[in-house]
Amino acid sequence: MRIDLFDFHLPSERIALRPVSPRDSARLLFVRPDALADHIVRDLPTLLRPGDCLVFNDTRVIPAQLEGRRGDARIGATLHKRVGPREWVAFIRNARRVRDGDVIDFGSGVAAVAGERNPDGSVTLRFAGEEPVELLLERAGRMPLPPYIASKRKADARDRADYQTMFAAQDGAVAAPTAALHFTPALMAALAAAGVMHETLTLHVGAGTFLPVKAEDTADHQMHAEWGRIDIATAERLNAVRAGGGRVIAVGTTSLRLLESAADESRRIRAFEGDTAIFITPGYRFRAIDGLLTNFHLPKSTLMMLVSALMGRERMLAAYEHAIANGYRFYSYGDASLLLP
Repeated sequence: MRIDLFDFHLPSERIALRPVSPRDSARLLFVRPDALADHIVRDLPTLLRPGDCLVFNDTRVIPAQLEGRRGDARIGATLHKRVGPREWVAFIRNARRVRDGDVIDFGSGVAAVAGERNPDGSVTLRFAGEEPVELLLERAGRMPLPPYIASKRKADARDRADYQTMFAAQDGAVAAPTAALHFTPALMAALAAAGVMHETLTLHVGAGTFLPVKAEDTADHQMHAEWGRIDIATAERLNAVRAGGGRVIAVGTTSLRLLESAADESRRIRAFEGDTAIFITPGYRFRAIDGLLTNFHLPKSTLMMLVSALMGRERMLAAYEHAIANGYRFYSYGDASLLLP
């Protein structure tokens, strides 16, 4: 399919630069095949059914944005995916000034040796020293805000809290699973009281989520792999939800992509540990999920293609037109949508 089929005009003032407070006061557009309804996230217990199960991603965002120097050249690095105890694949700004074997000094006693350029343009960095890389990043890194926010303001101390979900437990993401940012302990208690269950899985979101689609056709786009895990006990509980008549509803596209990667042809969810580069476009047959709670996405993005696969392209374009006309806030710090096909 042509990428431009997923394009729409988004006024820049619709891009949220900060989250609302409290988190569960964000607006929620409920999208059904034949209806749209305006709510707030706090209404979720009344929109879901007893026996439904929300699935959250428990990855934790690390300070994966680094600024450094190679000689006189200023170098920026956004870590993407861990490939060894001290090795990370990174996307490099000013990469033409970095060669195999160069040492990049990121300040605060943090340095890394650049490896060869990978086929996708990324570079593997090997961090020097014996301190855990996590400690080095806490010292020298900053939160990797999406480009559409970072181009308007710098990351600050507030983002250290704002850009983590209440479920964040497993270090390794360089972007937040932002749909879960809307959830609070009070909302989770209300959902439990309404008979709505929840489970967690882990998908370490990579920097590829920030990259634009450069191909003109979906057939020519290459996804970047990300590491994820669903343990066998979680998989079996999710299968039991379905067997009992409940719905499995992914919170965020990262949870959805891992669940779909773990499901077999019979729609049974299996234990999973490893990389996934699943690319979901219209025509895809969903196996693992019955619904999705997600934020509003970029025009011509892989995530716009994913929600179009779930609800239909024309339906999603109509929903986004409604959201823009009615003042919804877009992207990572923006409002949410509940998609139930």
